[in-house]
Amino acid sequence: MIDKRSAAFALVLAAAGAAFAQDKGTLRPEPLPPIARPDDPSTPAKELFGRASDPAPLDPDPIGFYSHGCLAGAEPLPANGPNWQIMRLSRNRFWGHPALIAFLQRLAPAAAQASGWPGLLIGDISQPRGGPMLTGHASHQIGLDADIWLTPMPQRELTRAEREEISATDMVREDRLDIDPNVWTEGQLAVLRTTARAPEVQRIFVNAAIKRALCRQATGDRSWLAKVRPMFGHNYHFHIRLYCPRGAESCVDQDPTPPGDGCDASLAWWFTDEALHPKKPAKTWPPMTMAKLPAECRQVLKAK
Repeated sequence: MIDKRSAAFALVLAAAGAAFAQDKGTLRPEPLPPIARPDDPSTPAKELFGRASDPAPLDPDPIGFYSHGCLAGAEPLPANGPNWQIMRLSRNRFWGHPALIAFLQRLAPAAAQASGWPGLLIGDISQPRGGPMLTGHASHQIGLDADIWLTPMPQRELTRAEREEISATDMVREDRLDIDPNVWTEGQLAVLRTTARAPEVQRIFVNAAIKRALCRQATGDRSWLAKVRPMFGHNYHFHIRLYCPRGAESCVDQDPTPPGDGCDASLAWWFTDEALHPKKPAKTWPPMTMAKLPAECRQVLKAK
């Protein structure tokens, strides 16, 4: 179970991210206007990192924590691969630490083979220099998080317009108590199981109804279920989080997952009225400034 304050905060972030994930992109992205006072300490960090259009030419380094950090030496995931296609290209969020990019390139064919899908549709990864985003996510800041749609990739290559406009399929029933049996298949189970079994994966976030379905359907070795954690939103996609790569001294790992498969009373809480209809938090959180990020992020932001 998560405490009430964490639940409320997570709900605000997840609700924004879930809605944004389905927002349409554009075929003609407009550059953001310059910031009048970029060195002002009160300038939100998201305004600075959201304007970085290319990666920092530094050695690859995930700096800080998943929701408080930045990324040096990012690499792009190609828009098309043998078993993947990137969605919402206009957002320019297909950058990641080389370890994550390599992982996704390995995962896509393995997940395709396990599920029988042609491949995976990849959502947001990170910005070119990581850091806070203008819209959507609280995490995805150090290049070790990635969103994957729970909708199979089609047999054909999607057009640019389709990548910007089509939406993923909602896998959760309207009452949010279980998956929608009309759209949930063994394919989604196989993709999540394949991903969770990868040793590089620290956590996977899904809607609690999806976790409930996995707990009910998984057979044989169920140890991989421990990595799959319920979270608000995440009914259209799942969120992968990798461990900090070996030797990445500036990277801060998340706490280990609790013992067990996560199919116990802690899951039941997510279907209580408190979780299904939480009160909106009275407190609001101000935008993160550069002072809240690791000092190295200033170098990442200014590197040319």
